[in-house]
Amino acid sequence: VSTQSTWGFQESKDMMKVFQLSTRITRFTLLARVFSAGPPPLKMDFSEKVNTKEVTLKNPDKLKKMNICQAVNNAMDIALATIPKSYVFGEDVKFGGVFRCTVGLNEKYGTDRVFNTPLSEQGILGFSVGLAAAGCTPICEIQFGDYIFPAFDQFHNEVAKYRYRSAGLYNVGGITCRCSYGAVGHGGHYHSQAPEAHFMHTAGLTVVIPRSPIQAKGLLLGSIRSPDPIIFFEPKILYRMAEDMVPEEDYTLPIGKAEVLQEGKDITMIGYGASIRQLMMASKMAEEKGIKCEIIDLRTIIPYDIETIEKSVKKTGRLLITHEGPVTSGAGAEIAAKIQERCFLSLKAPIARVCGFDTPFPFVYEPFYLPNRFKIFESTLKLMEFQLKQYISIQSVSYTHLTLPTKAQVQISVVAVSLKKKPT
Repeated sequence: VSTQSTWGFQESKDMMKVFQLSTRITRFTLLARVFSAGPPPLKMDFSEKVNTKEVTLKNPDKLKKMNICQAVNNAMDIALATIPKSYVFGEDVKFGGVFRCTVGLNEKYGTDRVFNTPLSEQGILGFSVGLAAAGCTPICEIQFGDYIFPAFDQFHNEVAKYRYRSAGLYNVGGITCRCSYGAVGHGGHYHSQAPEAHFMHTAGLTVVIPRSPIQAKGLLLGSIRSPDPIIFFEPKILYRMAEDMVPEEDYTLPIGKAEVLQEGKDITMIGYGASIRQLMMASKMAEEKGIKCEIIDLRTIIPYDIETIEKSVKKTGRLLITHEGPVTSGAGAEIAAKIQERCFLSLKAPIARVCGFDTPFPFVYEPFYLPNRFKIFESTLKLMEFQLKQYISIQSVSYTHLTLPTKAQVQISVVAVSLKKKPT
């Protein structure tokens, strides 16, 4: 400013104020991003290997290091090569996409099969419906889960109902919609949301969320080849953070099947996507207290694998569910209600949900909003400390009842329950 001889003292002074203000804003933004990243992770190895109980590989030693972004790219490459009428399209997809998940596909397969679309989520899904109805396999992309809602009508009223309303004559089951979702540390309101629960009321849709590169490739190929329309949410915070030695060959993982990642006897923990890492870290903290946690990755959010969950809860007697989305009417609420119906007499404590708050997704307050290992660990301790006997007294009374039609005597046990004190 001082070198500009034509400027007066006041102009220089005003310019200096602008400079100072911009410096403060820059510092605040940097601090906000650091602060919003949340607590640093525990030093743990989150990499994994292929579950040989689910997949039989032809060349198990032919592996390549990939992150989730590269694994997704590899899965689409295989799909385009093996399914002649498959197409990849979306906003900026031709150039590799904002997350670079489609890099190189346009150059390899041409613009007829890998191409950009207008900025219209409803149009992207409407076009997918037309392609699938004609017997093609559309693999479309919605850039961010936050912007999937303009396409909600197409999902709810067209994609999910096409087969049903035509009595099976037509279907659009070939649709796979890829979509990034979830918190990333500095995304704010419109680049951080987890909208999966909105689609759980839509009969006919399947929602899949992977936790790792190995899972991402196998589940995406399984989704593309599934006879049902699938929304494939990809946790964007893990795009480049998660790395595995991924098989280079073509393989699929089962849709609709949960996976038990860690066996335990004291408490069942359920999550999906990025929340699995928080469960694993919380489990390590709980293990230091002598608590053995069983961790289940749901993988398919709807229709979810209730049998695997039920078996685990009947063993442990306790259940904790976590996800990034709001707690009210989230995936955890549905699972909790179903488990209460099926496992009520096996539960040793109330079902716990450690989820996002019922608020708009915040920016600098993201660490307070998101479920992390500390919240999960605290809830785990509460479940372990809960004692049913302090709230109720149980007395078993038996009597004999004579049934008039058959004259048969049936022994019936009646459980009388009375509250000792009001639970907190």
